[in-house]
Amino acid sequence: METFETLVRAEFAPKNTYLNTASTGLLPARTVTAMRVAVESVAAGQPSDMFADVEAARSSFARLVGVPDRRVATGGSVAVFSGLIAASLPSGAEVLTAEADFSSVVNPFHVRGDLKVRAVPLERIAESVRPGTALVAVSAAQSADGRIACLEAIGEAAREHGARTYVDVSQAAGWLPVRADAFDFVATVAFKWLVCPRGVAFLVVPEDLGGLTPVFAGWAAGESPWESCYGPVDRLARSARRFDESPGLFAYAGARHSLELVEELGVDRVHAHDLALAARFRDGLLRRGHEPVPAPGSAIVSVPGLGGLQAELSRAGVEVSDRAGRLRAAFHLYNTEDDVDRLLDALPG
Repeated sequence: METFETLVRAEFAPKNTYLNTASTGLLPARTVTAMRVAVESVAAGQPSDMFADVEAARSSFARLVGVPDRRVATGGSVAVFSGLIAASLPSGAEVLTAEADFSSVVNPFHVRGDLKVRAVPLERIAESVRPGTALVAVSAAQSADGRIACLEAIGEAAREHGARTYVDVSQAAGWLPVRADAFDFVATVAFKWLVCPRGVAFLVVPEDLGGLTPVFAGWAAGESPWESCYGPVDRLARSARRFDESPGLFAYAGARHSLELVEELGVDRVHAHDLALAARFRDGLLRRGHEPVPAPGSAIVSVPGLGGLQAELSRAGVEVSDRAGRLRAAFHLYNTEDDVDRLLDALPG
């Protein structure tokens, strides 16, 4: 019987101490194999049905976040989905965001030019929702430092004031249990904690499709895509698939296998594993006289003043990020206590 550890070791074999999943997750062996087979089949003139991979990936992601797959759209980036939501808002609508949130979440609302975008500190989002707020847009976990939004309180405040909610779970899905049906819109890229190839993203919409206009709809958004290739699309998909971008098929050929692995491992087990490693790192930092950014319950640890060590650490075989002068370490399913200790041993103090 395979355990968590044996399943992970069968799929991942990093050649270094890789603690940078908040930038890019490692690809499982099964995913690499599937993508190689897909590429070689096209090169040989014998392509497989990679559109079936898109549907398998959609269904797998839907199960991971607890919604029916008819509520999930597929695409390639969060920014496109943010733009889709921004395009649906009436002129003058207020959008509440967190200060310094990731640009792909907030920038599409700014470029509209006729929306009232208001940014407040992350910890004040819930209390800042007010009558007239149309949408609250926030990342579940902040990219820069791992701080986690109080999503339950934000959801309650939005419902109280009749606002919609838009949550980006790009730095959360895969390690933090996410129930997408608690919000109106949920988006994520999948190349981080969901260990998929780049070019895979998902958007969850409400059962009523959230009043979105499918402004990016092409042939793939038709109810019968192969009958929607020429001229206007007469019948858009009745499901969230009407918001699909034309998919990057090679990426999805791998993504279905990555997502199946996350399902096999179980997000709850990944969550416990990742947080135990993050806690070990935080404890070690404090013993060495370094104070991390407070981010309770996060798999991302940010340390002020140490970002300048990133290049030196990389040369030593330890991969982390430098974000605004802070060292950012991200702990995921393929990491071990030895990885934590190697990083700690490489730090001053």
